[in-house]
Formats: sequence, C-alpha cells, structure tokens
Amino acid sequence: MAAQATEKLQDLSLNGQNGAKADAPAAGQATPGEAEDDSDDDQEEGEGAPEAGAAGVPVSNLFPNNQYPEGEICEYLNDNAYRTTNEEKRYLDRMNQDFLTEYRQGAEIHRQVRQYAQKNIKPGQTLTEIAEGIEDSVRALTGHQGLEEGDNLKGGMGFPCGLSINHCAAHYTPNAGNKMVLNQGDVMKVDFGAQLNGRIVDSAFTMTFDPVYDPLLEAVKDATNTGIREAGIDVRMSDIGAAIQEAMESYEVELNGQMHPVKCIRNLNGHNIDQHIIHGGKSVPIVKSTDQTKMEEGEVFAIETFGSTGKGYVREEMETSHYALTPNAPNVPLRLSSAKNLLNVINKNFGTLPWCRRYLDRLGQEKYLLGVC
Repeated sequence: MAAQATEKLQDLSLNGQNGAKADAPAAGQATPGEAEDDSDDDQEEGEGAPEAGAAGVPVSNLFPNNQYPEGEICEYLNDNAYRTTNEEKRYLDRMNQDFLTEYRQGAEIHRQVRQYAQKNIKPGQTLTEIAEGIEDSVRALTGHQGLEEGDNLKGGMGFPCGLSINHCAAHYTPNAGNKMVLNQGDVMKVDFGAQLNGRIVDSAFTMTFDPVYDPLLEAVKDATNTGIREAGIDVRMSDIGAAIQEAMESYEVELNGQMHPVKCIRNLNGHNIDQHIIHGGKSVPIVKSTDQTKMEEGEVFAIETFGSTGKGYVREEMETSHYALTPNAPNVPLRLSSAKNLLNVINKNFGTLPWCRRYLDRLGQEKYLLGVC
C-alpha cells in the first residue's frame, strides 16, 4: 500500500510496505547528509558529466581518478569546531575516504538522473514508464544492471523508484500491470535511491505542472534546507524536528480561493541509513517532540520533509509495492519449496535492500505473489 500525504520510503518489512495516504495533496523532499562532515542537498550541482539516460555512461568512467564532487560541506560550529582544526581528528577523517567516495559517487549518479527526470517527465506518461526510465538510468550510471546473481548488491538501485501522486504521500511504486497516467494537475513525489557497495543515497523531489502549488514546494524545500542546517554531531532529533516544523508551517497555499496552511506530516520521518539497510533504526522527526536521541559521528542521515494542505497525518492504504527482508530476523522454517526458492533469490540479489515485484519480474521469477504476501 502507499502513504497518502507526502513522500518517502518508510519502515520496510518482510511482508512489504503499503503506501501512506492523506486527505489532501502533499509534497515531499528528502536529502541525504552525514553527521560527520558531508551533506548533499537536492539542488546541488556537480561537475562535468553528460545527462543521464542519454549516453548512459557509467559515472566511474567520467571520474577515473575517483575524485567526485564533494557537494556542500557544512563546517563545524561552536564547541565542535576542534574537529576541523585537530590534527588527529583530520587524520581519522581521511581514513574514511573510501566510505565518502562511494557516497559521493552515488550522489553524482543521483544528481544526473534527477536532472534527467526533471527535464523529461511530462503529463501523459504512465507511472511504469517513468519509474523504469529512472531505474534504468541509475543502473546504467552505476554500471550494474542487476541481472546477474549478486550484481545488484554491488551497485544499482538503493530502493524502488517511488512515484506517489496527490493524496498518496509516500511509498508507492507501480506494480506490473499498473495503468496510472501522470496528469497535468497532479502533484507527484519522486523518490529514488542509488547505491554503491550498499552505501545508499536516498533523495527525493516533488514535481507539479500548475504554479498554484509552488508555495507548497517552497515550503518543503525550505524545511529540508533547515533540517540540513540544524543537523550535526550531538544534535538532538527533537531540536531538528522543531526547526523543520517552524519553517514548514510558516507557509500557506491558496487553492480554489481559500488559504490552506501547510502542515508537516507528523507520522512520517527522516532516518539514518546503514550499509545495505535503508532504515538504520534512528528517526528524524519533522515536528516538535521529546525525542532526546542524538546524531552521532560517522552516521548517515536522510533529512526528509513532508508537507500537506490537509490534516498532516497519513494512513496506510492502496496496494503493497515495497518489500524488504528484516535485518537479523529470526529464522522461520518454510515448508513450500517455491517459497524457499523465492527467499534464496531475494537473499542473493537484494539482501536487505528494498525491492518491488517488478524487480522479481526482471529476474524471470513467476507465480511469486503468494510467497510475498
């Protein structure tokens, strides 16, 4: 099912993820950042490189020395300023260079595909056409098509391309046979991830074709930038959420002659990201809360903001479209050989990375619906 009201991949489990639905059109934006020394915002520009989807040249061929654009680096402030002046700390940071290189490569891939999508998505296209175009571009630029056993674990899609329209806030990707078409008056949240060696770059943006929704897009963009600015080592999640809410809810949208305040979707959150695991266990709220959890050094976070002209709450609805194995789940004996074979395919091709039914179709799997229910 899908989440109706904004956007973002949320709480994946073995039996799948529904979409979230709200009572009014919603917009969402998500941007990955590091609590250590690097953050990547959805509007960043990288250097060099042709359009994704056009040539399909793997990004590693365009940057043979592995020197990828660094993005926007936020300097440490106040009591944490010693982290950039202390020689020992700088040395330890350099030890993490491979970790950062994989993220920067993924960020450059995401940037190119994002630009390609924003230029080429038009009303009249089917959701399946849009999703497969984005996913094929990511695979081409990572150099991993994911058709050979284990190839997708090395690089490719970080999770299925989410395309959530209007009241569907998040967590929906078209399943096989989907006939939905993007219309001129729609608000569509585009959410996709690129990964190298399990380092997932999770970023999203919203597309509209009617300027009446521009204030809604401005609200979520301002809220996202606010969240990035507030993030850092030892920062409490509650403080980030309060700042995001203050920025988001300072906007309003005029629809049909009536002014509607923009509200944060209070039950959708950002999250930290672990290797091969899209939701690492920590949540970043987008409203004021009492959460005293802190960001820690070396963690990677997706700052996600969801704005709605409705009540600011989503409920599960629609069909299940996202799936993922639960990390460290207890072993459950499977009686059917077909179920055992399906689990084996999932383990070898996705591990704990999220996937969707279309991905099983690409691998030639058939009659698997009972096994994923």
